[in-house]
Amino acid sequence: MNPAVLAQVTGFTTPHLDYHALAPVLVLTGTLVVVLLVDLFTEEDGKWALASLTGIGLLATLVPVITLAVDGQDRAMFGGAYAVDDFALVFTALFAVSGYLVVLLSTNYVAEGDYHEGEYYFLLLSSLIGMVVMASARDLITMFVALELLSIPAYLLAGWRKRDLKGNEASIKYYLMGVFASAVMLYGMSLLYGLTGTTMIAEIGGQIGEAASSAPIVTLAIVLTLIGFAFKVSAVPFHTWAPDTYEGAPTPITGFLAVASKAAGFVALMILVFVGFGGRDDVTQWFFAALSILTMTVGNLIALRQTNAVRMLAYSGIAQAGYMLAPLATTGDPVAALTSIVVYLVIYAAMNLGAFAVVIAVARKTRSAEISSFAGLFEYAPGLAVTMTVFLFSLAGIPPLAGWVGKFLIFRAVLEGTTTLGIVLAVFIAVNSVIALYYYANVAREMWMQPVAGDDRSPIKVPVSLVAAIAITVVATVVWGIVPGALTHFGEAVTLAGG
Repeated sequence: MNPAVLAQVTGFTTPHLDYHALAPVLVLTGTLVVVLLVDLFTEEDGKWALASLTGIGLLATLVPVITLAVDGQDRAMFGGAYAVDDFALVFTALFAVSGYLVVLLSTNYVAEGDYHEGEYYFLLLSSLIGMVVMASARDLITMFVALELLSIPAYLLAGWRKRDLKGNEASIKYYLMGVFASAVMLYGMSLLYGLTGTTMIAEIGGQIGEAASSAPIVTLAIVLTLIGFAFKVSAVPFHTWAPDTYEGAPTPITGFLAVASKAAGFVALMILVFVGFGGRDDVTQWFFAALSILTMTVGNLIALRQTNAVRMLAYSGIAQAGYMLAPLATTGDPVAALTSIVVYLVIYAAMNLGAFAVVIAVARKTRSAEISSFAGLFEYAPGLAVTMTVFLFSLAGIPPLAGWVGKFLIFRAVLEGTTTLGIVLAVFIAVNSVIALYYYANVAREMWMQPVAGDDRSPIKVPVSLVAAIAITVVATVVWGIVPGALTHFGEAVTLAGG
């Protein structure tokens, strides 16, 4: 039937599809289909091609991202429920590059561990598609679908070591806590819909921001919705899944959850706060202030007592989330707050994935992620010792490494307008940064000052893919720290459609 006639008879109109705007998702989906088909029709000795196909597909995703950025036009579809603006493009690029780095970390790890490569890369791509959709979601339903699409494959990937009890525990804890958080968030979203009669985030913001919308039910709806994504970024007290899940999951997936999955949670929080809840600072300000202070303090204090490098990085990641939550509590310049979080997330991705890459490389020899296994690393693997030191001190915010740029922008955002709350947040960030330096420096001390465990000084054979991942992340960490304008220029240009 002719579409025009069908529209007259049924009242249904075919939505306009902007294929250029959808190109990043289409490329990822095409890559997923190719990986699935190649896995079905390839013998075991040809499975090595799956990692290469996945990596090529992720890099190909950057092509439409670049063409859309050059075009410079904000695009919207489905009545504004799906938007492709500067904000969406920056995070699509971040997810694609992070995914590519995770593939580099996974190439030998998965093949040597007999982890069913086809399913592994299929689920990784599925989760990344959910993250890309999340960056463009401007509607509660689209946001929820994106969250489930990125989360469900992640639950399976966390327990990919099926014969390992810690792997099973990781998957079950992540799944159960994730389902609970989704239920709480969905209830909050249903309240928002009931109060406003719309699922469009910008329209919700216009209605609940009115003075008449100060009923307690509005506050409850906002808090419940935000709690679901607070779980995703492992904010305290919704963090209990993270350490056990990070330790039990395959290490490349730990890096994926700590970086890409956390970034997706922050994407949703920024969209909700700056587009949907911008007029309700009376709720979001104190909610995020309490969340930020608790998260950075608890994360750092527990990290001090860790003896396992992966668990230490897990609690470190919780603390880092606390720093990034702080600008959401400010009532100053929203542009400065948005810029600081975007830039920090990009820098965090580089230095954290780099740290996990070194942990994987060292574990190839020591078969352990204990901090004591790094003893004397400089004597037999000086390159790994130097790069790990770069990542650790960047995480601590020591100049001239990139971490200081992120910390500086966070300080600038919370001190905007010199409010009492901003000063309190800045003090907590400063104190916690000093605490964090202690446990980062403790790992460096093991590598540089302690004798080699067992007196085994045989070199570590690092695969080419792992060398590439370490090289990419260490160059980014150093260059962005020395030339911060190369990154902050793009961060300051980011705009959020509807905000």
